Amino acid sequence: MRIAAALAALLLLTTACAAPEPADVASPDAGPVRGVVTEHQRQFLGIPYAAKPVRWQAPQPAEPWTETRDATKPGNLCPQEGTEYAKTSSTNEDCLFLNVTAPKTGEGKPVLVWIHGDGVVGGGSMFDPAALVRTGDVVVVTVNYRLGVFGAFGYPGLAGSGTFGLQDQQAALRWVRDNIEAFGGDPGNVTLFGESYGAQSVSAHLLAPASAGLFHKAVMQSPMTLLDLPAGSLMPGLEAGPWMAWRSTEEVTGVGSAMAAQFGCADPATAVDCLRALPPEQLFPLMRVFQAVAYGNEVLPDAPDAGYEQGKFHQVPVLLGMTRDEHRAFVGLFYELAGQPVTAEQYPQLLRTAFGDKAEQIAAEYPLSRFPSPSVAWADLLTDRLWARGTDRLADLISARNPLYTYEFADREAPSYLPFPDTFPTGAYHAAEVPYLFRDAGFDRDATPPQKELSEKMIHYWTGFARTGAPAGEGLPDWPRRATQTLAPGPDGIRHADFARDHRLDFWATLR
Repeated sequence: MRIAAALAALLLLTTACAAPEPADVASPDAGPVRGVVTEHQRQFLGIPYAAKPVRWQAPQPAEPWTETRDATKPGNLCPQEGTEYAKTSSTNEDCLFLNVTAPKTGEGKPVLVWIHGDGVVGGGSMFDPAALVRTGDVVVVTVNYRLGVFGAFGYPGLAGSGTFGLQDQQAALRWVRDNIEAFGGDPGNVTLFGESYGAQSVSAHLLAPASAGLFHKAVMQSPMTLLDLPAGSLMPGLEAGPWMAWRSTEEVTGVGSAMAAQFGCADPATAVDCLRALPPEQLFPLMRVFQAVAYGNEVLPDAPDAGYEQGKFHQVPVLLGMTRDEHRAFVGLFYELAGQPVTAEQYPQLLRTAFGDKAEQIAAEYPLSRFPSPSVAWADLLTDRLWARGTDRLADLISARNPLYTYEFADREAPSYLPFPDTFPTGAYHAAEVPYLFRDAGFDRDATPPQKELSEKMIHYWTGFARTGAPAGEGLPDWPRRATQTLAPGPDGIRHADFARDHRLDFWATLR
């Protein structure tokens, strides 16, 4: 799955920590930890929430300690291979660490637990929550979890196949429940939030029986939960099918059996042990093969579409949204940066490949004359067909049972961190909103004053939701349930949107 590597640059942010001041000690159940105090916060990095995992086994509790443990540096990243987009790498499987950032004083603070995106690269320490903590007066926890083949491998008869990374996240949530009070957080007010693959994980926890009660609110930023992929819509040559975030346990274990044979581990009686004996780096070619979470098992019993349609999700308030121009990131990556921008001659063929006999209707609804380039036309119609339609469907299903607030991040001048050509406007691309919440040095350098003001308002909305279950705050525009709130800079940038009209959902409904 090349998409995971390509999205790394969009989803991973470099930590920009303030200069440390005096040490501070907290005492979670496993043992005391010494972090650092900065001007606005206390921070504890690299706390083990589980023991060093056995490859492809469920996480186990961390061994307790008595001496004060240093918590001033991040823990090991989980095994991952660096790419030209994300210069991260690790072969250390002792990686189940989390980081806690809290206000300098106070107790009973709302807690936000961040699940990072991508699914094959990254780590919790790559996201600096200082702005969330400072502005929102909340405690933020960021988490490492097993990635790719280490988190989602499956084999016939292997307990937990396809769900080890998801089980890691559950272990982290249990740690938060049992320990966050020692850092000033309220274990009875935990919000789980994530973007892209992280939002996909949040949507899985809403369905997973063992996640019940471990969080009390959920934020899903650009989840792919109910998205499908017409042929060629994600990248050239990719066949039609569901988005690559879910697989049945049967499919995952079948792929695992085939891959084991290719790695010289063909004997079913010894295949898993044979693969466990391989150095981590030898398994890196399988990272994207095993990115998808498996369903149809004890951890995630139902297929996500069926689970949401049947109302089998936990009843907690939900904040759900997407960016205005989601798919420009993917067209930018797989066409523009590949040196093969979509041409006017290609456009009709792309439509025929993806939509067959409906291509002419779609071409009439999305004529090239309406867009600055064929690449933008292809990206925007797919934003509507994939992202807007899928997000709207998920919102309808959740709002039937849960308090739901929806948004669309619409800053079409958002700073871009990939070298897209100037001729390709990225707009409010996939993951563009993440730096507005986790404000790193790059955002503070590149953002305009109105964009920084939007960032402050978004942080107030997100942390207000964490505090009360409603995205609200003093001086902020009203945000009713199920009304899509447009989030953009400027005096009129935050308003209620006509989401269905803006994304032509009535038109797409006629083509089902």
